[in-house]
Amino acid sequence: MKVLHFFKTYWPDSFGGVERTIHAIAQGTANHGIETQVLSLSRAPEENTRRLDDHMARKARLDFELASTGFSREVFRKFGALARQADLVHYHFPWPVMDMVHFQSRHGKPAVVTYHSDIVKQRLILPFYRPLMMRFLGDVDAIVATSPNYLESSPVLMAFRAKSKVIPIGIDEGGYPSPGEADDNWCRSTVAEPFVLFVGVLRYYKGLDILIQAASRARCKIVIAGAGPVERELRQKAEALGLDNVLFVGEVAEPRKMALLHNCRGLVFPSNQRSEAYGLSLVEAAMCGKPMISCEIGTGTSYVNKAGQTGLVVPPSDPALLAEAINRLIDQPNEAANWGRAARDRYVRLFTAERMGKSYAELYRQLEGRNG
Repeated sequence: MKVLHFFKTYWPDSFGGVERTIHAIAQGTANHGIETQVLSLSRAPEENTRRLDDHMARKARLDFELASTGFSREVFRKFGALARQADLVHYHFPWPVMDMVHFQSRHGKPAVVTYHSDIVKQRLILPFYRPLMMRFLGDVDAIVATSPNYLESSPVLMAFRAKSKVIPIGIDEGGYPSPGEADDNWCRSTVAEPFVLFVGVLRYYKGLDILIQAASRARCKIVIAGAGPVERELRQKAEALGLDNVLFVGEVAEPRKMALLHNCRGLVFPSNQRSEAYGLSLVEAAMCGKPMISCEIGTGTSYVNKAGQTGLVVPPSDPALLAEAINRLIDQPNEAANWGRAARDRYVRLFTAERMGKSYAELYRQLEGRNG
């Protein structure tokens, strides 16, 4: 069975959460006889069209970007040609251009949408886009939400409950490197004291300004691993507050990231807006058997991190309560260890790439049978 995935960005042009999810689905479904191609936009389409592991990444030329949306004239033709070769099309929402391409192509193949997030940041354009969005979501055969929490809290998904199902995002433990002795030594020399860890892209919705405010009350080091659009202002804020327990280590290679995860007391994930639909860093922490701290924002973060079971869930944007949660991880090591073990058990049960791949392969076959 041939499946075409379609999203605005993909490896090797971009390595965000949606891209990592598409890669994991492609790899996971390959074990079930699914042959995958991924079409995305690129400023260097010829150079970046390549084979990635078990699937092909195809590119159309990116003409320009506006409000986080990539536009391309070429993509209409390329999508049409690839959709004709496919047995099923797998869309990744949101991307308004995708909706237009879908209707222009009239490909007639079964179609599934993974609904990664509501439109949050670009709320001003939503009234103009909404009619096309609702028509597009109404036209596809199935919609996948990444957590029951998001399915229940998204006003858009409420209109499509009958054809929606939940498949949690999973990750492949075998795809992560084991940290070597040099990585562990780097970690211990970089941060000798007990620490909690944030890892991810430094974006506006990650709540890192709140984490920095909480740091003055935290009885440990706070390590922030990653780079991104708000890095400069976060560093300035920490400096202005005179904090000596906040350590920015920048973007780190995967072995060093794993060393940080293995050596930390727990993961702190203070995202405070619905733009954070899931939180793959939480799944990585669970895979490593680490307790977690996250915020209740009505999304998948509270599905991955179950309050009182795998860690602590606090109200968003509250530095005092966030600091209290951090200190509890540090001061109650037995309790934290129990949460970490429960997190690992939950990862094995719910969040492996193998489980996700099997679920998507079953959905593909159902849709193929229904349309065949």
